[in-house]
Amino acid sequence: MLHDADLVSVQEVREKVDRAYAAWQTYRNFTQEQIDAVVEAVAAKGRAHARRLAELAVSETGMGNVEDKYAKNMLCSDTLLRAIRGMKTVGVLHELPEQKITEVGVPQGVIAAICPTTNPTSTVFFKTIIALKSGNAIVLSPHPRAKECTCAAAALLAEAAAEAGAPPDIIQCATNSTLEGTQALMKHAKTGVILATGGAGMVRAAYSSGKPAFGVGPGNVPVLLDTSANLAQAVARIVSGKSFDFGTVCSSEQTVVAERGLRDRMLAEFKARKAYILNDQERAAVERTLFSSGTTVRADCVGKSPQTIAQLAGITIPADAAILVAEIQGVGRDHPLSAEKLSPVLAMLFVDSFEAGLDACEAILKFGGLGHTCVIHAGDESKVRRFGLRMPAFRVLVNTASPQGSVGITTNVQPSMTLGCGAIAGNITSDNVGPQHLINIKRIAWAVRDPEPAPDQPASLNIDKAALVAAVERYLAKRGVNVSEATLSAAVAAALPSQTPTAPPLPKPTLHSAVAGVVDRFLGAREAQAAAAVQPPAPSCGCSIKPAEAASAGPATAPAPAQIPAPKIEIAPFVCEADVREAIAKKKKIFIGPKTIVTPSAKDLAGPDEILVRAER
Repeated sequence: MLHDADLVSVQEVREKVDRAYAAWQTYRNFTQEQIDAVVEAVAAKGRAHARRLAELAVSETGMGNVEDKYAKNMLCSDTLLRAIRGMKTVGVLHELPEQKITEVGVPQGVIAAICPTTNPTSTVFFKTIIALKSGNAIVLSPHPRAKECTCAAAALLAEAAAEAGAPPDIIQCATNSTLEGTQALMKHAKTGVILATGGAGMVRAAYSSGKPAFGVGPGNVPVLLDTSANLAQAVARIVSGKSFDFGTVCSSEQTVVAERGLRDRMLAEFKARKAYILNDQERAAVERTLFSSGTTVRADCVGKSPQTIAQLAGITIPADAAILVAEIQGVGRDHPLSAEKLSPVLAMLFVDSFEAGLDACEAILKFGGLGHTCVIHAGDESKVRRFGLRMPAFRVLVNTASPQGSVGITTNVQPSMTLGCGAIAGNITSDNVGPQHLINIKRIAWAVRDPEPAPDQPASLNIDKAALVAAVERYLAKRGVNVSEATLSAAVAAALPSQTPTAPPLPKPTLHSAVAGVVDRFLGAREAQAAAAVQPPAPSCGCSIKPAEAASAGPATAPAPAQIPAPKIEIAPFVCEADVREAIAKKKKIFIGPKTIVTPSAKDLAGPDEILVRAER
């Protein structure tokens, strides 16, 4: 009988992964119709118990509020369901007849789902639904401080899945979760993919587990309130977003940036919407209360009401205050409130211009929110575009409350509780994660062309030599070069490979490519002959004559032949695929030198048509 909590947790995880994997052996063969029926039943069960589970989550964790947790539960059991309804995830996904490719969706196996204490039930809804929709099994690992509500949500969804015909063990939830047990889940040989939601340490552990993992970064969300915005509407949305579930959503607004000329009007609008404006002494008290070790938010402040935070800071505020607002003078460690706060506390920074506002918002993102989310309230579309192109964030929201916009409640982004922050934040994706991220795609590809012949095994060239000679004559005539037909015929015969095929014939090259190759070889040979002709003949006596002596040795016995004028060329410093396509369309060459950079796709495209010509200035 095991008594050590860690050993119990590890053993439980092993058993639950084995059960989920065994159930998946059946579920992986379900049709899209069968999977969709299971998902519909699971979502319906979630909707039916959304409010009760929200109450249970608030009661157990002490974070957030019931109404907003209910909204998040409905987002993941209703809005998400409507967004993915009809999405193909298994079997044949796409037929591409023009490319002769068929794409097939393949599930990834057992999904290890790490659940946070901030969103303990909505995350269960979200991760379970997208796992089942993509044909996978799931094992959930609750946060120890949210174990009861997470397990209750998982049990309800498992019951609904079984009633809809899914294997009974397709949804599993650990009841004795510890850090060691969670690590065992992530590293288990039968775990396919990890969906990690939690602190930075947990996300790093997921990435270092050796398994594919979807994690998220912190969300230090800047909000630029421009002079072109509807000020009253913008402030109302900011208060709505910052107060949503008491700031537990990682995409909650953190710092509002605005021009100084808006300050008085903004403060009036915030006060009208029950925001409590902190004075300097109160701001300092809140800073000391919220943070420990610099800008690390204290656990007992996460997701707490503004009244609770004010009480902890020794401040008295109205009972109906929606959020706390504090003016700051800069961004960085010397200004702690410019960091992520995970609570209904909002910083406010005033600047001199729109450009200064862009600088400040970028600095806020770099101070702990890279890749996540930013917001602009503006009526000037040109400023919106400048903001969106500049900001290092992958969700740029316009005229909306941030948490509701980022998760898909008020915008048309993918409804999701896992918001990727991209490579700049160390994440595998910048997307709002959905079922499409939990499948692999198999491609059935038919042959559409024969491979190129090896360089020493040229393909058969069934080319009309008379037509080729005529084409070469025209090519040279444009450059002022006159060559006899006999000379050209001899050059063509020497340049073309044998007409006797030694292997099954491949597609014939175009006349253009053959002409270009012959002409290049012919002109190269003529230039070499001309260069050799202008060198002084070697003396028959075997003595050494320097160039100056040769010039005074008397007239040459025969005049040097006229040198063919070389066409003026421009060596390209860089060649991409688009350059090659343009050259093919215009039937032109691209001259390259030893320092020319040629992209791989350009080389592949240019190869068959001999577009690229090696040259020196």
